[in-house]
Amino acid sequence: MKIDRPFITLGQLLKEEGIIPTGGAAKWFLREHDVKINDELDQRRGKKLYPGDKVEIVGVETVTIQGEQ
Repeated sequence: MKIDRPFITLGQLLKEEGIIPTGGAAKWFLREHDVKINDELDQRRGKKLYPGDKVEIVGVETVTIQGEQ
């Protein structure tokens, strides 16, 4: 996923990737699914993700954050 800002939060990523319908669904989604950020479990919807970070939603999708070049 390419971002045009310094960082994106985990909740924003889930919404922009179409994994959840609204930002409010992030809390529920993260309770029900394991998410790894750079190979470490993390369930914080406000977690800041920067270019180069790898987000794995176990059993759903893997996303690598890319900045504008």
